[in-house]
Amino acid sequence: MMNADKYKRQYYLPPERCMSWADKEYVDKAPIWCSVDLRDGNQALVIPMSLEQKVEFFKLLVQIGFKEIEVGFPAASETEYEFLRTLIEQNLIPEDVTIQVLTQAREHIIRKTFEAVKGAPRAIVHVYNSTSVSQREQVFRKSKEEILKIAVEGAALLKKLAQETEGNFQFEYSPESFTGTEPEYALEVCNAVLDVWQPTAENKAIINLPVTVQHSMPHIYASQIEYMCKHMKYRENVLVSLHPHNDRGCGVADAEMGLLAGADRIEGTLFGNGERTGNVDIVTLAMNMYSQGVEPGLDFSDMPHVCEIYEECTGMKVDERSPYSGALVFAAFSGSHQDAIAKGMHWIEEKDPDHWTVPYLPIDPKDVGRNYDADVIRINSQSGKGGVGYILETKYGLNLPPKMREAMGYAAKAVSDHAHKELLPSEIFDLFKKTFENVVEPYSINEVHFQQKNGGIVTQVTSTFRGRTITTEASGNGRLDAVSNALKKAYELKYSLVTYQEHALEKSSKSKAIAYVGIQKPDGTLAWGAGVDADIIRASIDALVTAINNR
Repeated sequence: MMNADKYKRQYYLPPERCMSWADKEYVDKAPIWCSVDLRDGNQALVIPMSLEQKVEFFKLLVQIGFKEIEVGFPAASETEYEFLRTLIEQNLIPEDVTIQVLTQAREHIIRKTFEAVKGAPRAIVHVYNSTSVSQREQVFRKSKEEILKIAVEGAALLKKLAQETEGNFQFEYSPESFTGTEPEYALEVCNAVLDVWQPTAENKAIINLPVTVQHSMPHIYASQIEYMCKHMKYRENVLVSLHPHNDRGCGVADAEMGLLAGADRIEGTLFGNGERTGNVDIVTLAMNMYSQGVEPGLDFSDMPHVCEIYEECTGMKVDERSPYSGALVFAAFSGSHQDAIAKGMHWIEEKDPDHWTVPYLPIDPKDVGRNYDADVIRINSQSGKGGVGYILETKYGLNLPPKMREAMGYAAKAVSDHAHKELLPSEIFDLFKKTFENVVEPYSINEVHFQQKNGGIVTQVTSTFRGRTITTEASGNGRLDAVSNALKKAYELKYSLVTYQEHALEKSSKSKAIAYVGIQKPDGTLAWGAGVDADIIRASIDALVTAINNR
């Protein structure tokens, strides 16, 4: 396989240096978006969409906010023709949406296309022919002059039929395989087409410069786009459009750099579905802009719904790691990541800053309909105290002491590692209750009485250990300290009470409280317990007993 010598670069640099785009920092405004899911995306499916699925998908694209939607190649199949007529005849096209249809620059196909699009309130007729060196030499075996003639004759026929057909039409031309075409020749062909159409400010033409196949790094494409924008006729009345494919995995980069280079419009698909490795992913492009503070003009605030309809209609799956949309893209399993996210979320809540800066989360997951508890902090054997503590705090209202969070983190890791699975929040809560809450074996307390004497607290504690019940009296500087001293006295226990923390679990007057107790054994290790009761003293005692039982 390792025979790189058989390949050569198949792209062509502009005849002049075109690198002004490199001075720009980011794409500062949204392009005109055109979805080609129903044409380019559909033709790449193993089983193309049915008429009903196409209608449902069209409605989804409208809901997202697309104002231009390529609906098919109506001369290519009866299903696509029928879909187009359904949209027109059933008045399914909103007033602010323009449909787009594709046709080769061949007379009978152009004529069939205008028959199909007759009566459309607004339609873009997109004509193309291939201009690349390899297509000219291998497929068409025609000269540059002959290829240019095909483009010009196709453009002229579009103009003629538009005048004869009911409807409101805009024209688009693509030199297919643009990235394999000499830029100066592509420019010559596009300018010849524009001379036919004579675009105006009221009826602009679209020149689409597709990355039909990716041959180069993205900066080469950007230079080609800049060259075309600089030298294109009627530039103020032309919308320069990009249609990147993804053969080198650079579709998004091609699109972003092409926009920096002067393009006005993007054709692409949701989640990058398309021929071979796919089209440019409009979801990623739009959300990249959003994450930089630029309004993209498309609404992905309910990303799970978009994914659901997409998968139902196409039979494709949105990959779990697909940017912004995948089920796991906001998930953190790593302990250090979880800790940073949890602290970042607390910082956001405390400071209420103007901008989102949470570590490891480039955008707020809620902006795309994701849930913090279910989608962000995920617990498995790689997780740590921060994630476990965050779930217990945000979902169940438990604010564990820092060192107790660590102990709970280790407990969760051990269970996940042994079971070889992720732990759900409910399983983590159950594990906490089983391990740290009101554990009554082998020690338990049956009854406690307090008296205040000589500035301190005296207690009588009735306790049980392995079936034997005794009553012990002891004093302390507080109720919990007194009970602790009584248990030490009764059973010759050796430990130090080092941590005590409490808080309400609910805000109502009948709320329960939770207390956390940490004790240190002679060897320096810590043991933890929690107690829950309406009486905070009882909750504290239960927490102490649990910690002793967890020694």
